[in-house]
Amino acid sequence: MFHDRLPDTYQKLPGSAGRRNVWAALLPRRSRDLFRLGISACVALADLVTICALGLLIEVTYYAALTGAPMPMAESRSLRIAGLVALLVVLTNLVREEYSIENALSRRPHLRRAASVWLGAWAALLALGFATKTTTDFSRVVAVGLFVAGLPTMLAVRAAMVALVRRGVTPASASVSRIHLVGYEEDIARFYATHDAEALGLRVIGTSYLRRVDASADAPARQAQIAEDLDLAVSVVRFLRPDDVFILVPWAETEDVERCIDAFLRVPAALHLRPGSVLDRFPDMQVARVGRLSGINIGRRPLNLGEVLIKRAFDLTVALAALVLLAPLMAAVALLIKLDSPGPVFFRQRRYGFNQQPFGVFKFRSMRVEENAAFRQATRNDSRITRVGAMLRRSNIDELPQLINVVLGEMSLVGPRPHALAHDRSFERRIALYARRHNVRPGITGWAQVNGLRGETLTDLDMQRRVAHDLHYIDNWSIWFDIRIIVQTLISPRAYRNAV
Repeated sequence: MFHDRLPDTYQKLPGSAGRRNVWAALLPRRSRDLFRLGISACVALADLVTICALGLLIEVTYYAALTGAPMPMAESRSLRIAGLVALLVVLTNLVREEYSIENALSRRPHLRRAASVWLGAWAALLALGFATKTTTDFSRVVAVGLFVAGLPTMLAVRAAMVALVRRGVTPASASVSRIHLVGYEEDIARFYATHDAEALGLRVIGTSYLRRVDASADAPARQAQIAEDLDLAVSVVRFLRPDDVFILVPWAETEDVERCIDAFLRVPAALHLRPGSVLDRFPDMQVARVGRLSGINIGRRPLNLGEVLIKRAFDLTVALAALVLLAPLMAAVALLIKLDSPGPVFFRQRRYGFNQQPFGVFKFRSMRVEENAAFRQATRNDSRITRVGAMLRRSNIDELPQLINVVLGEMSLVGPRPHALAHDRSFERRIALYARRHNVRPGITGWAQVNGLRGETLTDLDMQRRVAHDLHYIDNWSIWFDIRIIVQTLISPRAYRNAV
C-alpha cells in the first residue's frame, strides 16, 4: 500500500507557523459550507431581483408611454405579480437544488430546466388568480411583457452569474469538492489520464493505491493484504477528511469492491463507485427503480408519454394549419410539375420510420420518370433533376407534401431525416448507433439539416456527422428545440446549404 506524496507546495515546512498553514490547507475550512451557501444565495437573489426589476421596468415604461409622465411608485402593482412569480421560481429552484455550485460547474444547458420552472410558475399564478378572482387587478400588458421577456432576461443574468461562479471556483478555492481516490494503480492512472480535476471543479487531496495480490497467494493471504491496505487508506482518509471518496476498483472484482465499501462506510465522507469507463460513455446514468427492482439506468426512452403527447399535438396543429395556408402554393407547384415533364405530381418512396417501421414518404417529384431504374442517391448536377425540380430542391418546397405524413402520424415536423431503405441498411452496418435515429419519428427537417448536413453523403464521415447531430437532438429534445429548428429551417441560409 502506498500513497501519493503531498503536492509540491506542501513539501517545505519552514517552521511551526508554516506547518500549521500546511495542515490547515489540507483540512476542511470551516467557512467552506458558508461560502458555498453564499454563492447559491447570490444566484437565487439574482433571479429574484431580475424578475422584480424587469416587471417594474415594463410597468414604468408602459405608464410613461401611455400618459407621458413618470409613474408614481405608490401606484405600482407590478411588484406584486413579479414578486409572486419570482418567489415561485426561486422556491421551485431551491427544492430542485438548481442553485447548487455543481449545477453551475456541470456546463449542462440551463434552458430546459429554467423554461419548465418559468412556465410552471406562471401556470400556478394563473390558477391562483382565477381562484381568488384577482386577475383583473393587474395590467395585461405588464403581465404579458413580463411573461415574454422574463425568461430570456433571467437566462442572460443566470449565464453571467454562472460565468462568475466558474471563474471564481478553482481547485484552490474554498468551495470546491475535496476528493480522495482509492484503487489499483492502473485504474487511478486511467482516471488521471482521462479527467482534468480543475475542469471538473475538484481538488484531489489524496490517493491510496491498493496492491495487486500474487495470483499464487492463498485466500487468507489475499484477505490479509487488502485488509492492511484498506486500514491504512481509512486512516489517511480520516486524517485528510475529504468531502468525497471515489473507489476506482472495477466492478468485475466484486469481493474487493465489497471490502472497500465496508471500509469506507465507516468514515464521514460521501462514498462513490466508478464502474470503469462506463460512466464516461453514459454521463447521465442514474439509479432507477422499476417496480421493486433497482438498476442503473443508462438511457431513458427518447420521449416519455407527456412529451410524446406535447410533440404530437404541436405537429398536428402546425401541419394542419400549414396544409390549409399552403394549399394555393402546393396547387401551383403541382401544375408546374405537370407542365415541366411527364409523370405523377408526387413521388412516394419507402423509408424507415419510428422503430424501423417502413412507410411511404410523400414528396413533390423533382426528377424525370425512369422505368425500372435502380435507386441511386441524387448527386450535384444530376441529369435526372428537372428544371422545376431543381428549384423545388433548392427551396425545400419539394418536402411540403410530407405534411401529409405528419398528419397521418408517420412523421414529425422535426426529427432525423428518413433515408432510403438501401441506405439505412448499409449505414446501420458501418456506423455505430445509426439505428438510434429510429427511436423517434423521422422529421421533415432536423438539427442536422439546419446545420448544413444534408444532400449527398460521399463518405462515412459525412453520415457520422449527420448521425451525431440527430442523436444530439434525440437526447436533448424539448418543444422549444423543435420551434428553434423550424425557425432556422425557414430563415437560416445553412438550412439550404448542400441541397441537390
